[in-house]
Amino acid sequence: MFAKFTKDMKQTHTILIPTMIDPHFRFMQGVLRDEGYKSVLLKEDRANIVEEGLRSVHNDMCYPALLVIGQFIDALKSGEYDTHKVALLISQTGGGCRASNYINLLRKALEDSGFSYIPVISLNFGSLDENEFALGKKSLIKLMAAIFYGDLMMSLYNQCKPYEMTLGATNEIYERVAARIASMTNEWTFFRLKKNFRYILENFAALQRSGEQKIRVGIVGEIYLKYSPIGNNGLNAYLIRENAEPVNTGLMDFVLTCIYDAVYDKQLYGKGGAAYYGSLAVAKILEFFQGWLIEETKRYGFAAATPFGEVRAAAEGYISHGVKMGEGWLLTAEMVEFMKRGIENVVCAQPFGCLPNHIIARGMIRKIKQNYPQANIAAIDYDPGASAVNQENRIKLMLANANRK
Repeated sequence: MFAKFTKDMKQTHTILIPTMIDPHFRFMQGVLRDEGYKSVLLKEDRANIVEEGLRSVHNDMCYPALLVIGQFIDALKSGEYDTHKVALLISQTGGGCRASNYINLLRKALEDSGFSYIPVISLNFGSLDENEFALGKKSLIKLMAAIFYGDLMMSLYNQCKPYEMTLGATNEIYERVAARIASMTNEWTFFRLKKNFRYILENFAALQRSGEQKIRVGIVGEIYLKYSPIGNNGLNAYLIRENAEPVNTGLMDFVLTCIYDAVYDKQLYGKGGAAYYGSLAVAKILEFFQGWLIEETKRYGFAAATPFGEVRAAAEGYISHGVKMGEGWLLTAEMVEFMKRGIENVVCAQPFGCLPNHIIARGMIRKIKQNYPQANIAAIDYDPGASAVNQENRIKLMLANANRK
């Protein structure tokens, strides 16, 4: 029987959170603080994460699972925390692979490492685990706001960092703005979104940038490897060093994809009437506020995200919206949407041997190239035995092809 996280532990325990995407997780940490929880975002730069993951997880398992669990076990063994006063937080989306299985793999790893007394909390919205994390409605709204703010800052950083006139100026603005937004979570409401969007945009718009246009490289893939510097060997930073501009799609698109799963279940299979109407209502509300974000971003002269309705439509003719394993139809739609925006160069980051990705990513490249012959897509596999040099060489080849064009 696994350890339970009880109400009284809220006062005594610190919740450890794995890192994946910044600044989103920093903002989410602020939401937990408002609920009275103490939490720590784990460090990315520890040398033993992969080694601990290999000790704790069979090497045939998904690379992101190995990294997340390795990061937890490494932190517990570091001596920095009182292991009798910590809990581990992990998200579950209810998917058919890692999204459901991480938590059981983590509990087994804790038992094998002598930490079976440490509770693991599941953050999910579908009653997937007995030890679930309960947040109030106000905090759920704040979590959605955190994703909007994080998506905007991630996009602006990518559009400014490759072009900054003063070295380090983008990072300075990024950290200052992130600290300000994270400090005011108590004031977050959907009605303050525009004001906070403008605050973020005004700060980045004031940065001096060169007029040079660099090669834009879209990044798609399995969600952890798509965003996490641990998982993709600092892909965004590498592309910037190689004189390119990375383009990430927002985490909100992934959230909306999960919400639309219930909508398509009803439309395609006739399942879940109440879930259909509830999910559709939530999706339309989030898309409305996403429209605010797009409108304000364009007003300040930056490239904006694509409305999610257009992203959904991009999958048509390529893949069914009933495909839900892994990132499902979203990954294919993102590649097509990049092509429509004129972003012809794409890196697809995927775990080695990931069956869903071989269908929705590699399996769709030929079809995409039939309709977009100029598509320059590099599918990069990541796993513990993969050489970073080989990965970078494949990306360099993709960039060389882009330069020739």
